[in-house]
Amino acid sequence: MRAVVLEADRSLRMDDRPDPSPGRGEVLVDLATSGICGTDLSIYSGKIAVRHPRVLGHEMFGHVASSDGGAAAGTRVVIDPVLSCGVCYWCSKGQTNLCPNGALLGRDRDGGFAERIAVPQSNVYEVPASISDEVAPLVQVLTVCVHAQRDAPVFPGDSVLVLGLGVSGLLHLQIARARGAAPLIGVTRSASKRELAESLGADLTFDPGDSHLGERVAEATGGRGPDVVIESAGRVETLAAAIGLVRPGGHIVLFGTITEDRGALPFYSLYLKELTITNPRAAKPEDFPAAIDLAGSGRVRLAPLISDTFPLEETGAAIEATAESGTLKIILDHGGVRS
Repeated sequence: MRAVVLEADRSLRMDDRPDPSPGRGEVLVDLATSGICGTDLSIYSGKIAVRHPRVLGHEMFGHVASSDGGAAAGTRVVIDPVLSCGVCYWCSKGQTNLCPNGALLGRDRDGGFAERIAVPQSNVYEVPASISDEVAPLVQVLTVCVHAQRDAPVFPGDSVLVLGLGVSGLLHLQIARARGAAPLIGVTRSASKRELAESLGADLTFDPGDSHLGERVAEATGGRGPDVVIESAGRVETLAAAIGLVRPGGHIVLFGTITEDRGALPFYSLYLKELTITNPRAAKPEDFPAAIDLAGSGRVRLAPLISDTFPLEETGAAIEATAESGTLKIILDHGGVRS
């Protein structure tokens, strides 16, 4: 089979490898499409260290080729890239996404930028025909957003503001809309993303550079501020903005991955407002059926989030395109896309 291998930082090659041999309880999947995300960019550039050579990719969709008594051949599936041991303290508490003995496909073990992969049967989830091959890799991203919002108390009529409208932010916006959030507010510097957010259900969108942002948000939320703010940009300054915007007694979902190790935050406001902050990590198995239902029913639209599609052999160019400003999701076509 063909596989795109990261030989060293910023060095890719197309390799010809033997087909993986699924073990007991595993499924062999013919991969049709995969998505490129920020983690792939960080591994490619060396910001996240991995053992080379490594096949990247953890947003995967394909068709079952064979299984050890599990899904039938030809079944359309998305793959949970998080592996866990099932026996440690965290797994016993249902926190499989925090398993210290686990791994992430595409980072700790070879992932999905290849023609085939063998994974545990418990890590594949059937997807309906209403989710196309091209958009299916985005289901994995959606699962992480679903996981993040499980701990956010959003009821119909609660106000939600999303800071940062990249792929994850736009998914968060749609999940909150499906949960009945109103008003639903998006904040980003990009005019095109504000326009897209409004087409996906945002009631209001603002530029963070607006000197009257706080006043406008307060006015839209009865003078209180949003019940929930989802920080999806991954910067200290946007976390500080979230603390300033959310209502007293409100909830902040710190979804963006902040890599800065210092910065100014209004710590006193955390106390004064009695805020709750949750900091989710990876999805758990329970998040996949919910995400598949949201996408399959059309309550969350995935197609508008795709910027371009590249063939597998042009993975290098696809990674570079992902890094360009304004790009949303780049999809890799492994040569097996079915209409």
